[in-house]
Amino acid sequence: MEEQRGVAPSHRWRHGPAGWGRAGDREPHHDRLPWRSTALITVFVLVGTNFGAQGQPQRVPLDGYARVLLLAASVLLLWRRRRPVAVAFGTATAVLLYTGAGYPYGPVLLTVVVGCFSAVAAGHRRAAWAALGLLWAGHALITLWLYQWLPPAGDGAGGVGQEIVVTTWLLAVAAVCELARVRREQWARERAERAQAAQRRADAERLRIARELHDVLAHSISVINVQAGAGLALLDSDPEQARAALTTIKAASKEALGEVRQVLDTLRAPGAAPRAPAPGLDRLAELTDQAAAAGLSVEVEGEPPRLPPGADLAAFRIVQEALTNVVRHSGSRRARVRFEYDGGELRLRVDDDGPPTGADAGGSGNGLAGMRERAAALGGTIEAGPRPDGGFRVLAVLPSRTREDQ
Repeated sequence: MEEQRGVAPSHRWRHGPAGWGRAGDREPHHDRLPWRSTALITVFVLVGTNFGAQGQPQRVPLDGYARVLLLAASVLLLWRRRRPVAVAFGTATAVLLYTGAGYPYGPVLLTVVVGCFSAVAAGHRRAAWAALGLLWAGHALITLWLYQWLPPAGDGAGGVGQEIVVTTWLLAVAAVCELARVRREQWARERAERAQAAQRRADAERLRIARELHDVLAHSISVINVQAGAGLALLDSDPEQARAALTTIKAASKEALGEVRQVLDTLRAPGAAPRAPAPGLDRLAELTDQAAAAGLSVEVEGEPPRLPPGADLAAFRIVQEALTNVVRHSGSRRARVRFEYDGGELRLRVDDDGPPTGADAGGSGNGLAGMRERAAALGGTIEAGPRPDGGFRVLAVLPSRTREDQ
């Protein structure tokens, strides 16, 4: 069914000891047998045991049965990724049989270390501890009681010191396994946090681009819509005015296309410098001219201050969106833009006298939400709502220094 829907089988999701993941990402890792590492361990165990046996003449000499046990304990490690619990108990059992047969001590214990480490790494901590406990209990039985019936002949009981050494060694193995487990979990958390941070940055960039596109298109299309309506109404009675309306439409659409290309360029080449500077309050005259072309008279009170790029762009877009909303949703043909700046923050106010011409007076939800997001990103606020004496007011309070500049 998945193939019929166009979904490759390698993208099926499965759950494993480390959590959820795509089967295509995890299965090849578990299907591959660790041949190289297992071969190295096997050679080390066989050669090291031969050398170790030369210094333990009191133990039973190595024979075919001893080498079978050594090979069994080592070869079991091939399946330590697929069957970590079975491998942990299997290596512990093989080492117990080897020790119980009286053969020399040596690097065969390394197989237990690797088997238990793999079990802990796969999330089977209790199984690894149980395997180590089995090895400890079996060795204690052999050295303290069963030695009298097991080879080598004449072997005596092990002392307390020997058991302390064995216990310490097993505890060290368990501690190393737990330390590795904690470290792996820490790495997994760090990877997840990095992925979440990257996702947050991507979401923030997506919202920024959405705000830019909304502000550019909403303003320009509103002007185009008003001028298109005026042009159609005057096409027969006043061709010159209709021509002027078409000229305004052409200029507004050209500007909108340029700003949209600038926004989309950031998607095509992430991190690349923009080809044109971001708009700011130095282009306020263009906004008032476009509003005038749409039939809206704009009165500016106060001098626009010099702001950091982020705050300058936010202030420009807030004025642009507020004037667009007046054109689209207000019956007033006059608007007032007032700047108040005391060195610490900018108070930007846009008023119209109303009345509203529709249910969504003051602007659409997306436009007002975009204003608030821009202001909040800088540590500022937006208040928008009807005025007591009629009309609508947008009041933005923006800090003179953005968070990036601090």
